[in-house]
Amino acid sequence: MKLAVAVTLIILAAAAFAISWLSGFLVRALARRLGWMDKPGGRKHHPQPIPTGGGVAVWLGVVLPMGGAFGLAFLLESPWGSALPGVAVLRGVLPAEIRIHVPGFLSEGFRLWTMLAGGILLGCVGLWDDRVGLDWRLRLVIQFVVAAIMVALGWRASLFLSGVLLPSLISIVWIVALINAFNMLDNMDGLAAGVAGIAAVMLAAVMFLTPRPESGEPQLFIGGFLLVLAGALLGFLMHNWPRARLFMGDAGSYFIGFVMGLMTLAATFTGNSYPPHSVLAPLCVLAIPIYDMATVIMIRLRAGRSPFEGDRSHLSHRLVELGLTPLQAVLTIWLATGTCGLGALLLHQVDTAGALIILFIVVANLALVRILEAAGRRSHKD
Repeated sequence: MKLAVAVTLIILAAAAFAISWLSGFLVRALARRLGWMDKPGGRKHHPQPIPTGGGVAVWLGVVLPMGGAFGLAFLLESPWGSALPGVAVLRGVLPAEIRIHVPGFLSEGFRLWTMLAGGILLGCVGLWDDRVGLDWRLRLVIQFVVAAIMVALGWRASLFLSGVLLPSLISIVWIVALINAFNMLDNMDGLAAGVAGIAAVMLAAVMFLTPRPESGEPQLFIGGFLLVLAGALLGFLMHNWPRARLFMGDAGSYFIGFVMGLMTLAATFTGNSYPPHSVLAPLCVLAIPIYDMATVIMIRLRAGRSPFEGDRSHLSHRLVELGLTPLQAVLTIWLATGTCGLGALLLHQVDTAGALIILFIVVANLALVRILEAAGRRSHKD
């Protein structure tokens, strides 16, 4: 990647951080004024009401930098942009290695804004759910409908399958699964934002290391968007770090899971020069959220409860039961996320045997956590 391009992406991520961080103060003030507070009680152990709806700060941290970049790119390519003195000057000083990517960025406009519209729509559903509490069946229906619309618009993985129906169904389930995985993961200060930020950086690195087979160019649109998302999450984390002064709420977890799902579907992990097992990279990076969701659903179903009924059966809570503090549990899950995700950086470079070793490491990490949990439960019983 050229230095000028890398600097531009860093500037966009920094802008996302600043906007999200500053927006967090505004959201906190508005939440208190409007009564959008998460009150303690039941399974919630925070000592006092905390403003919620922090997902709005994440939205703004993503939408405003991407919107600004898109508007500037449009002016640079527009014939009447020359009439604006600032644009004319920018055309003269902008490095050629950046200018060459402007048309490609503009060509992604439809996908970018349909994705953000769908993400904000789901975020609004989550915001309303935080406020009044929607039935889980209604939430699930809305998630499936929005996911199906996105897949119909072309957000679909081929997965080496013939036809359209089966890849479309798998893509819809993948999107909905990630929405709920990040929603379930948002159960402890700093947890969901940190895991999502680590996953976004890991996937961005995969995009820069895995150029598109047809052009040999890094996947700048997807990688750049993921860096912007990571910047917005870090800005929000400044308010959500223990002890949290602002909660993400469903407004944020729905948005994060949705855009992560679409970005992984749009990314190119395989091609003529890459082995088929490279497509497993998202599973490595997102292993921890998927593991948490799967184990929570199994625990709840085994107890005869709804899989969407809130409780304290999440991975973070189970680690606390082993004797970790909440902060230690969060940092442990962050470390596990990064450890599992590192394998994704190598999948496109190794043969089948190497891929099996990487997958074994990921599975072994999850199995180790499971064994420690089981040992901890037996100790408590004794």
